[in-house]
Amino acid sequence: MPSLSLLIKPASGSCNVRCQYCFYADEQESRGTYSYGLMSEETLELLIKKALSYATRNCSFGFQGGEPTLRGLEFFRKAVALERKYNVHGAQIANAIQTNGLLLDREWARFLHDERFLVGLSLDGTKDIHDENRLDPQGRGTYSRVLQAAQLLEAHKVDFNILTVVTGKTARSISKIYSFFRRSGLLYQQYIPCLDPLEGPRGSSPYSLTPEGYGQFLKTLFDLWYRDVAAGRFIYIRYFENLIGMLLGRPPESCGLSGRCTVQHVIEADGSVYPCDFYCLDPWKLGTVREDDFSTLSKKEKALEFVASSQSLGESCKGCPYYPLCRGGCRRDREPLHSLGGNYFCPAYKEFFAYALPRLREIARVVGRAQERSPL
Repeated sequence: MPSLSLLIKPASGSCNVRCQYCFYADEQESRGTYSYGLMSEETLELLIKKALSYATRNCSFGFQGGEPTLRGLEFFRKAVALERKYNVHGAQIANAIQTNGLLLDREWARFLHDERFLVGLSLDGTKDIHDENRLDPQGRGTYSRVLQAAQLLEAHKVDFNILTVVTGKTARSISKIYSFFRRSGLLYQQYIPCLDPLEGPRGSSPYSLTPEGYGQFLKTLFDLWYRDVAAGRFIYIRYFENLIGMLLGRPPESCGLSGRCTVQHVIEADGSVYPCDFYCLDPWKLGTVREDDFSTLSKKEKALEFVASSQSLGESCKGCPYYPLCRGGCRRDREPLHSLGGNYFCPAYKEFFAYALPRLREIARVVGRAQERSPL
């Protein structure tokens, strides 16, 4: 009973925000075609039809960019109608969208609620932190508009997470950011370490996150979160929740903790398919939804090479007591150390686990006992 997950870029890399640290703009610069424009309804229908002819158990459609809302609300209405039309196996369908929020209005919010989309809303924290890197094409900060989008989603009872890119400045300001999110009722949080450009040395950009800064960030954030957990206050932080789950013997849902890459089926606006959002590059193009079926894409030689080349384990990982939780981290953070199995943030992870692991295990024990007592 196969399941399938897709990451779809209906507006390619087009965006109405000019984030200084945008990794996808950097990828676009590194490939032959910078943008594939807007996805046609024909391509949308073909990919949904093929996906649901393959998936018999679960099928998740994640819409990303660039900024996916640039494709327009009617495109997404069409998508959910096609999902219903072609769900021949009765698969469990999940929809998600990652957005900067600038185009969201009441009509969008009603649609996202009614169709049960999970929304990832990009907000980097307080106004000064957010507006340093997330500017519109006129150079204006976008903080106020994103905060309005969060309030709109809350008012319409849309399920959403806050997505925060961790830069060097974010790392130094995490206490203020966490307090702001908590005070604002933004309790579902994901923190994403920013990526340096594909070419060039790590740590050389104004926004760069260093291993030292990331290690301190993780420790400070963990202390803040642990204090709330110990007091019975709910705060969801994806990374910590994944670690607790792993300590309880569950597989992580975050791919950077799995120890190996999988084929994520990232679909560009023209129907081209890539294995990973961080590798939508010409050398890693797997095929197209026009020419290929999902039953064969992940079995192609290039897909198998992508997965196999992610599994190298270097000397720095062998025997490391934290490897069962770290598992080498994200592949992009192992470039250009990939051939040696190293990770740019290895010092940060070692520092964090040495600091936090006893309390992570404590929480896992409490959660495990509670689950044993709960009725089936």
